[in-house]
Amino acid sequence: MYVESIELKNYRNYDSVHVAFSPGVNIFFGDNAQGKTNLLEAVYLSGTTRSHRGSRDKELIGFDKEEAHIRLFFHKNNLSHRLDFHLKQKKTKGIAIDGQPIRKSSDLLGMLQVVFFSPEDLGIIKNGPGERRKFLDMEMSQLDKGYLQYLTAYNKLLSERNSLLKQINIYPSLRETLDGWDMQLVEIGRVIIKKREEFMSLMDEMMREIHGRLTGNREMIRVSYEKNAQEEDFAELLKQQRDRDIRYGTTSSGPHRDDIGFRINDIDIRKFGSQGQQRTAALALKMSEIRLIEQISGDTPILLLDDVLSELDSHRQNYLLESISDIQTMISCTGLEDFVNTRLQLDKIFYVEKGTISDYHVR
Repeated sequence: MYVESIELKNYRNYDSVHVAFSPGVNIFFGDNAQGKTNLLEAVYLSGTTRSHRGSRDKELIGFDKEEAHIRLFFHKNNLSHRLDFHLKQKKTKGIAIDGQPIRKSSDLLGMLQVVFFSPEDLGIIKNGPGERRKFLDMEMSQLDKGYLQYLTAYNKLLSERNSLLKQINIYPSLRETLDGWDMQLVEIGRVIIKKREEFMSLMDEMMREIHGRLTGNREMIRVSYEKNAQEEDFAELLKQQRDRDIRYGTTSSGPHRDDIGFRINDIDIRKFGSQGQQRTAALALKMSEIRLIEQISGDTPILLLDDVLSELDSHRQNYLLESISDIQTMISCTGLEDFVNTRLQLDKIFYVEKGTISDYHVR
């Protein structure tokens, strides 16, 4: 799988631009704040329906514009496909696949697999549990539409239960209606817990292999799924904590409070790991994400590296670059010097300046 081309109109700082990619390694270089990240963001959005920055649709539209458009062509299973996105200031975005509008954004997930790696991701190990759950949910949603459906239903039920908890403080008679909501939340929550457990087992195995190569097997990492509630205990926990939940107006137990544990030699590197250990683990996590997509979907993802090479030492740089020879990669950087001493084949180079993108030929 690879992206053939992308067209942007009124997207961020791009008035109108068309880029034809190589199926191999594509380099986008230029000064900061010229639009390199915006381009990678548009590719990521095309695969996931959302910005990696968490930006709202209207924030993606160019200044003083009412709407923006993305058109992306990609090649998969010997066929070419087209994705169209129509972003609007005051309405929900419109999405079409091969010219056919889709009703739900989630229908797109899994068509174009993308992995985004930025300097911010190097902190995923030491950041809070919410960041790690976000990583887990996005990765699993790309690979399993059933998981996404359960997650969407769970989040909706959770929001409605929390709303009810707040109302019970005002209208105590509503307390008796909690049983029905809890039963639904437990039923769906148990499926999410089971699916996460299965996925994290695969992630642990893949992480150990890749992390071992990165460290010369000097350190052994273990990745664990830290469940806030066991499948069999979830219903009982909700009952036990009902008074507390009503008092605070929020649900204190469930998969929405899960975490991912990272341990080296039984030391929790989220809290006590060195910066080098945390960065190596984050790199191994991203590389595992790529290999799990290949293993589960049978296809290769698109890798987006946003100015991340400058944050890695030469050993980690070399490992990353040597590992991506078989997948389409888009790399943003401020200069080409990062690649001078690498054996990486640079298939296409682009210069980005003030919202314009031009082919660049090395002299």
